[in-house]
Amino acid sequence: MSSEGVKDDCLAWAARDPSGVLSPFKFSRRALGKDDVSLKITHCGVCYADVIWSKNKHGDSCYPLVPGHEIAGIVKEVGSSVSNFKVGDHVGVGTYVNSCRECEHCNDKEEVSCEKGPVYTFNGIDADGSITKGGYSSYIVVHERYCFRIPDGYPLASAAPLLCAGITVYNPMMRHKMNQPGKSLGVIGLGGLGHMAVKFGKAFGLKVTVLSTSISKKEEALSGLGADNFVITSDQAQMKALCKSLDFIIDTASGDHPFDPYLSLLKTAGVFVLVGFPSEVKFSPASLNIGMKTVVGSLTGGTRVIQEMLDFCAANKIYPGIEVIPIQYINEALERMVKNDVKYRFVIDIENSLK
Repeated sequence: MSSEGVKDDCLAWAARDPSGVLSPFKFSRRALGKDDVSLKITHCGVCYADVIWSKNKHGDSCYPLVPGHEIAGIVKEVGSSVSNFKVGDHVGVGTYVNSCRECEHCNDKEEVSCEKGPVYTFNGIDADGSITKGGYSSYIVVHERYCFRIPDGYPLASAAPLLCAGITVYNPMMRHKMNQPGKSLGVIGLGGLGHMAVKFGKAFGLKVTVLSTSISKKEEALSGLGADNFVITSDQAQMKALCKSLDFIIDTASGDHPFDPYLSLLKTAGVFVLVGFPSEVKFSPASLNIGMKTVVGSLTGGTRVIQEMLDFCAANKIYPGIEVIPIQYINEALERMVKNDVKYRFVIDIENSLK
């Protein structure tokens, strides 16, 4: 909502109803606070969450809704108490823009697990009661704690998808000690999240196997992304040959799929990490108990590990696969993403197309 007397100076594209169709929109951001950073948005990644809330799939969407939580840009103004950023810095904003800053998780820089719940970057309720609006917009005002320094020389367009897709796989990989050279990793699904899991796995020195239902992705997995092995999961002979061979599996698939066949691929004490959102998770207790396996979920990450990931990507020259688009193409892009027709993340060129 616009504040009385405040100019609607933030340009955006918004959904007005559950059709999810986005169109131009103007609104006002909050005034810059002493701890805030005002960020001119240059790029915003396109995440499946943008579809979910634009179309009110969870029944809690507040319209007009401005999606986007993979934000990269340039600092244009800072509050009087801001110490970590200055005008001109390259900065990113991820999936949340506030938290209680008092609970044990916030104190451990694990704000994504804030006991009162993090305030999400769009369609969230902020401390002042306002509804947050995301990165399909010309600028954003965010408390400096939830801003991340994008290393010098790292392309802003490439940085954007790291702030959701990248951290969603990097965080559990670090938590479960997957950065051990020589260990073996299976990656289920080769989309925005899966391709980043492959890239991180190779950077960590892992032997990476892509587990897919689509033979069409084999060449890209092996030649394009550098995976060591590619297995068609419907081929029982290939799956049997892989039995008890993997130390870790990251499951990025959100479509419904069986879990027992994948759990059989883990070694004793292997770890299965679920980062996708199928409608249900169902497996036999024997798949878990025999072999002392662990099944665990994960969701993005706290501020400490997000900055660590950005620095790691810059140091190791890890870049997501992106297709840069103008904001005017966003409705077609969302349709294509639902059909998995993108390698591997759409990124909106906000700076040059949102006028």
